[in-house]
Amino acid sequence: MDNKDNEKKNILRTEFKLFEVIIIILVTVAVGIVIGYSVTNKFDGNVSNNSSDKNLKEFIDTYEDVVANYYGDIDKDKLINSAINGMMSELDDPYSMYMDEEITSDFNDRLYGNYTGIGAEISQLENGDVIIYSTFENSPAQKAGLKMGDVIKKVDGNSVEGKNSSEVSSMIKESKKDKIKIVVVRDNKEIEVELSLSNITLDSVTHEILESNNQKVGYITISIFAANTYNQFEDAINDLKKEKIDKIIIDVRNNSGGYLDAVTDMMELFLKKDKIIYQLEEKGEKKKIKDETKESQDFDVVVLINEYSASASEILAAAFQESYGAKIVGMNSYGKGTVQQTKTLDTGGMLKYTTQKWLTPKGNWINDIGIKPDEKVEQNEEYYLDPTNEKDTQLQKALEVITK
Repeated sequence: MDNKDNEKKNILRTEFKLFEVIIIILVTVAVGIVIGYSVTNKFDGNVSNNSSDKNLKEFIDTYEDVVANYYGDIDKDKLINSAINGMMSELDDPYSMYMDEEITSDFNDRLYGNYTGIGAEISQLENGDVIIYSTFENSPAQKAGLKMGDVIKKVDGNSVEGKNSSEVSSMIKESKKDKIKIVVVRDNKEIEVELSLSNITLDSVTHEILESNNQKVGYITISIFAANTYNQFEDAINDLKKEKIDKIIIDVRNNSGGYLDAVTDMMELFLKKDKIIYQLEEKGEKKKIKDETKESQDFDVVVLINEYSASASEILAAAFQESYGAKIVGMNSYGKGTVQQTKTLDTGGMLKYTTQKWLTPKGNWINDIGIKPDEKVEQNEEYYLDPTNEKDTQLQKALEVITK
């Protein structure tokens, strides 16, 4: 793998760690955990006499002792945040984590499908650089010419050195100016762009009609499974039906996941009633999630995946492959076979922790293995320099498969 591929992999894998858009069963549940409750009630230390959890009492006692006796200044919020973060880190699970208020805001913006900003997703590399990870269609960031891999150096003249991606995001979102100036480094050159904050609706689904072998093929791309993705996907399907299209390619390359409900609803548009969409396993007990609707489709389908298709993308690909009979083209997917639950804390932060495994319709667990494509195709290096459909080796193979 060359340096360019390594850089892309670092960018994308870092994204999973920092903003990992994951399968979500329950989002924004207004439930405080015991620690949150204790903070709200100023740690009055009143632990039930019937409680056998001595460890919790020890934690509260320690907190009160530090707050009362430490000689320096103490930020109580940071103290609690650090304690919760340490608890989640001890689980030794890359998908279980504590997100503070700022990261939670970014996380929800992405999954709700609407927010105020410049229309760019940012991430942080292992060397500390905060970069532009992607820009959204017709956003201020895209119109200003920002590109994936641009290293952010300054926001409104203020250096971002030593700041994480969440802090840089806040610097941009909280700017009170009509125009924001951002300095980035690209190819060792500094570039300054000026742009405005805007209400950004995330169009997570795009579609078009391609021609191949004298046949018309619907081409649908899904960038994330957000709250508004299903409606956009249904609109795309209806548009293609009006054009009498009977073959479609569904592209979930570089799609790191999202709402589980969105995937379920999308698959229910296609599968026949009682077909298995996926399975869940919790403490050895398995539950089959089946199509409960009468609606189904007769499209010929090919699904495009790559090594960065993860989580909900893999559920969709597996369901199409095993329950619909679609072909999969591309590279082996990321391999994330677990389900996370989220809980919103009174402090505005969020807990995310693994609660279940998900299995393919046939009961396979793809964690660290991924979905294996029927046609393995590596991307053409020229595509990264000139990302057109004609130079997209994987897309061209998908067209070949679906029109032969």
